[in-house]
Amino acid sequence: MTRRVAVVGGGSSGLACIKCCLDEGLQPVCFESSDDIGGLWRFKENPEADRASIYHSVIINTSKEMMCFSDFPIPAHYPNFMHNSLIMDYFRIYADHFQLSEHICFNTKVLQVKQRSDFSRSGQWDVETENKDGQQEKHIFDAVMICIGHHCHPHLPLHDFPALYWEGKPFDSLPLMAMLYNALYLSTRRGAWIRNRVGDSGLPTDMQLPRLLNYVRNLVPMSLFSGLVEKRLNKRFDHALYNLKPKHRLLSQHPTVNDELPNRILSGTVQVKPNIRRFLGSRVEFDDGSVVEDVDLVVFATGYRFSFPFLASHVVSVSENNATLYKYVFPPELERPTLAVIGLVQPLGAVMPIAEMQARWATRVFKGCIKLPSVASMLQDVRCKQEAMAERYVSSQRHNIQVDYITYMDEIAEHFLV
Repeated sequence: MTRRVAVVGGGSSGLACIKCCLDEGLQPVCFESSDDIGGLWRFKENPEADRASIYHSVIINTSKEMMCFSDFPIPAHYPNFMHNSLIMDYFRIYADHFQLSEHICFNTKVLQVKQRSDFSRSGQWDVETENKDGQQEKHIFDAVMICIGHHCHPHLPLHDFPALYWEGKPFDSLPLMAMLYNALYLSTRRGAWIRNRVGDSGLPTDMQLPRLLNYVRNLVPMSLFSGLVEKRLNKRFDHALYNLKPKHRLLSQHPTVNDELPNRILSGTVQVKPNIRRFLGSRVEFDDGSVVEDVDLVVFATGYRFSFPFLASHVVSVSENNATLYKYVFPPELERPTLAVIGLVQPLGAVMPIAEMQARWATRVFKGCIKLPSVASMLQDVRCKQEAMAERYVSSQRHNIQVDYITYMDEIAEHFLV
């Protein structure tokens, strides 16, 4: 009998899961709460509640060569760094080519995913859904793949600014805003390392010797490696001169990929400021004592929180934006390995190939072709990663699911060597 797999979410990770299920002879049913594929990559003028959305001018920071799915290259005439509309076009032709949309239930929200009473024997799940007309249904699945990503709920530190009046609205990118407003102030508490898209000889930076750099990083102490790369970034522009020099080392936080920011600072259309101390009506006071008058808009670029409201907390434990998952995919203490979380990573690289690799691994685990290690071994792996991240990302708790693209892909690939 063909095993049925519930896929929660029809974004890039969900599409990869449907495709991998079909490749393995499984029967996927994807539940997508909106009326279309693409997830956060689908721009909407009026974003839906509890749904992140990119802004209109977004151009992806990873090259098409590094972000495409392994068996479906991005068309050659597409630019190396694509506008979000082209990314959506790519997802559509990918879905059409492999006939993925016929396995998606649109306008269907997942209300609950829970283990069946005989879970220890069957590994099956009860999935309760609701369509746009309010009709609820219950389904039985042999496995579940959760693909809702980590851009779920905006992290808004409004409690730090009690005098601020909040009216949430979507705004576009900082470079575009710099062109639209008379003055734009960029407040940063810790600074940031700025990496550009365009590398040596005009090639995309992420295409240039990534495995060699990763090999060198594993040979030398982290502080030495960070120092070498920081020196190279400062050679392009001195971060201290631009008031952007971070308090953290290069790999302690996700770098910012932007070719335009230094030019904006140099031309005066963006002014860098320290952390905000307080709001006084339309006045903004910064930690250095400087004050800006008549501020029209405040944009919070403070990240997101994720959660799994349809799952019992004992199935996947989430604390301080960190989920206890083996290789960021499998709950290590489930009696049967029939639930996988796909795409819950912030890689130094593209998420699409990682989600595809995770999906390929998960579907083969569901079929019994690959066995997971013992519970003790998986928990030890989780603890080791958490300890390493606690040390490495002590200055940035909200980025504790960040992973290195090459190292992580190699880790998962080891599970296929059976």
